[in-house]
Amino acid sequence: MAQRFIAWMLGAGLLLAAILWAAPEKRGDRTQESFRPQFHFSPERNFINDPNGLVYDAGEYHLFYQYNPFGDVWGHMSWGHAVSRDLVHWQHLPVALFEENGIMIFSGSAVVDHRNSSGFGTSAAPPLVAFYTGAERDRQSQHLAFSTDRGRTWKKYSGNPVIDLNERDFRDPKVFWYEAGKRWIMVVSLAAQRRVLFYASSNLKEWSRVGEFGPAGPANAPNWECPDLYELPVASQPGVRKWVLEIGIGDHAAAGGSGGQYFIGQFDGQRFVNSNPADQTLWVDYGADFYAAQTWSDIPPADGRRIMLGWMNNWRYANKVPTSPWRGQMSLPRVVTLEQLPEGVRMVQAPVEELQRLRGKHVRLGPQSISGDDRRLDQRGVQGETLEILAEFEPGSATEFGLRLRKNSDHETVVGYDAVSKDVFLDRTRSGEAAFHADFPALHRAPLETEKGIVRLHIFVDRCSVEVFANNGRRVITDLIFPGPASDRLEVYARGGAAKLRSLDAWTLNSAWK
Repeated sequence: MAQRFIAWMLGAGLLLAAILWAAPEKRGDRTQESFRPQFHFSPERNFINDPNGLVYDAGEYHLFYQYNPFGDVWGHMSWGHAVSRDLVHWQHLPVALFEENGIMIFSGSAVVDHRNSSGFGTSAAPPLVAFYTGAERDRQSQHLAFSTDRGRTWKKYSGNPVIDLNERDFRDPKVFWYEAGKRWIMVVSLAAQRRVLFYASSNLKEWSRVGEFGPAGPANAPNWECPDLYELPVASQPGVRKWVLEIGIGDHAAAGGSGGQYFIGQFDGQRFVNSNPADQTLWVDYGADFYAAQTWSDIPPADGRRIMLGWMNNWRYANKVPTSPWRGQMSLPRVVTLEQLPEGVRMVQAPVEELQRLRGKHVRLGPQSISGDDRRLDQRGVQGETLEILAEFEPGSATEFGLRLRKNSDHETVVGYDAVSKDVFLDRTRSGEAAFHADFPALHRAPLETEKGIVRLHIFVDRCSVEVFANNGRRVITDLIFPGPASDRLEVYARGGAAKLRSLDAWTLNSAWK
């Protein structure tokens, strides 16, 4: 009995310490911290990784995330919490779900139980229900918690775990309402086996296994994590709809290290049928820093968007990036659509329109030829640490062209197009601080054909990141960079001949912290 009491006291002390440490920080000017993202979500302090529990309810976008309340490296996983009404400005809330009794709170999802099928709320006041992996030393199982006060407080279900296979690598439940079958569906990873399992439920508490998918995609992927499954219409094809199954892989992704792949197919409530060859790999992002992507549930039909968010980091160096007092951030929220491209139906991504609210000073450049010396744009009023750039090029006779970002005499990040290999690329080999990991200084490429002879680059530059949406989001590259504040110049360039800059619009972006 004495040993049990001591263990309970230690657990209670850990929880109390977590509550005290994890309360939202009220001090400090986030605009003055070195490398602090100004319009990407980051915690006020400590370590974060995967986005979790993305759900829209009562006018608020909820963002939960993997969080260490005690430090700036991975550990003591709990669910941090923030809300936003516009996907740009975030209110930081206390930690929602804490590690307790030797069970960490791994990744998962959340839904609004509109029909109160769980019985946790009422039909007039439907509950929010969150699903997460309870992670013990040698076992991972699926748990749930619920909230009846707009997500401000949470209660763990007394019947947890709701699914337990006695597996060590069984994680990351994504739950959604499957309208065609009038029931809930959960997709969850058997990570080490590169498989996902499908479960069905009528009440969110009792689950029956109905199918599985995998393995598929790259054979050297060490695991599958953080699955997502949703249906979208195919643009310009009335009545045609496809399902997207998105999965994170822990290593050997497009740019090395962790990344995301996706499959296009059909789902009937039990089986997912891949429309492409099993060994074909479709990458969500070609940069090194976009992982564990998830989409928001319960966005109103009047809005209709499928909005995705990813963790902007890579497991090869996640514990080492040179930021303080926080470590980790999220990507920009992105609208996901499907388009019929020459190679098949593919995912297309675009930054959410709400980001335009941050636009400040605007400079526009008209058509001009580019060749020879790099053309500095700071002399025309285009410079800074936080920028949005929209540029259109015609390759002409140039073998390479593009933009040099966050530049000074020592550092630069290059976003360009290789007209010989037909690749869009991001080169961060001279981007700033990089000694923390040998894999960080690198050049990342994505295959890209011109569109009617044009290359269109939509670029977002923050204090420590660059996101590139090429040809209206047909290819995306997301990378961290760590330049100093003096690296604020912008240049356009061309090599091997002359390219035409058709137009360039650039905006300074205001801080979302203010």
